[in-house]
Amino acid sequence: MNLKELQNKTILLFGKSRAFSDDEFLSQMKFHKVDVLSEYSERVSLVVEGKMMTPYEQIKSDELYKQYAPALEFISIDLFEREMGKYIDSNTLLMSLKLSRNKERLKSFIQNTTISDELFFKLLEMYSWGREDFFENDSNRDVSAAIILRFYKDIERNHNVQYATSGLIHLIAQTDSPKLIEAIAKLEPTRSNINILSIIASHPNTPKSVLENFIKSKDANIKRVVAMRDDCDEELQKMLFDDAKDSVIEALSYSKNLSLDIATKMIENNLYMQNIAKNIALNEVIFKLLLAGFSQVLALNSSLSFDMQKALVELNNIDIDINLASNSALCSEVLELLLKRNDTRVTLELYKNPITPKEILQEGYKNEPNHYALSQNPSTPHEILSALYYSADIDILRALAQNESTPIEVLYQLQLDSRVAKEVKQNPAFGKHIQIENIGWQI
Repeated sequence: MNLKELQNKTILLFGKSRAFSDDEFLSQMKFHKVDVLSEYSERVSLVVEGKMMTPYEQIKSDELYKQYAPALEFISIDLFEREMGKYIDSNTLLMSLKLSRNKERLKSFIQNTTISDELFFKLLEMYSWGREDFFENDSNRDVSAAIILRFYKDIERNHNVQYATSGLIHLIAQTDSPKLIEAIAKLEPTRSNINILSIIASHPNTPKSVLENFIKSKDANIKRVVAMRDDCDEELQKMLFDDAKDSVIEALSYSKNLSLDIATKMIENNLYMQNIAKNIALNEVIFKLLLAGFSQVLALNSSLSFDMQKALVELNNIDIDINLASNSALCSEVLELLLKRNDTRVTLELYKNPITPKEILQEGYKNEPNHYALSQNPSTPHEILSALYYSADIDILRALAQNESTPIEVLYQLQLDSRVAKEVKQNPAFGKHIQIENIGWQI
């Protein structure tokens, strides 16, 4: 069915419209030059079966179908209104709503699921929240629910999610749409909701224009979140640095992509430089700049190249070696060099490091003092984690309860131990298993 083909023709509507109000439905039909009847006539080209059909209408529809189908087309109200939604004149509608200031009509269109997302966002910008929160009055509640219902994934499985602010938070977390994030960021109630602002400020798909507006705001906490984004570029960094608040500049010092220009401006602050040495994406220039004064914390930086790691090992400093041994980006050749040092403090860090090869972990298990470190390592082979369950050391049992790689059958046993039951319940792997296997939820 094509709505344009119905111009200057007649339809028969049984029941009521669904997405459009009765008046709006008739108004749209008039705009498209389509006559609407409630009783059959030979002029009828299409029968629309709406919601809330009376028994009489249902019987009449069945009779007409038997008598005239397929020559006479029958269609559900949902399909018909979806087609109507494609042909709404956005400019005319927006101007009409702007001039009339009809809040109920505006809300009705916002709740209409047949309109395009593009029109929906424009309508949303027109809505006045009256300086009240998302769910503080009936009208705001309806609009908030419309946002969630339109975009929330698997809404059928979470049908109550549209009734709370947490639903908006979950919606932002799951979406990959920059336009939706930008639309929510512009909403009046968002400006005073620190939880929503924070999740938008940290979302990977938040448009740069939104982040710039956050930086221009007065909230230092939100600026800190923006400062710690991996994609916080030099332009945003400069805006944040010029803010001159210590807490914001400290957050910037954790940035992996901190520009060298801004980094050098922080050089007099030891705390900032410690953070920079640990987190900044290294190149040869930056590495040499930091090596003399910050070699110990530099060993924790996950962007160290093989040559950089080797240069740190050659300093023969036990504190540097310990930090290197815990580095998740440790190169295998450097790992071997650290093992040859035969220092217990270093080897224990290696046994905790997920990057350590399985064979080395298996060899380490032969020595009991290494068991606690192995119980914390998610890369420790399952058979070793299972064997460690029989340890009498409560610290080992607690580490096993927290380790996401601990076999499920071991976690079930640990759950019965009141000393570590809490840790088992908080273990993400155990929670996921319970949801999938015992309840059948999808993750």
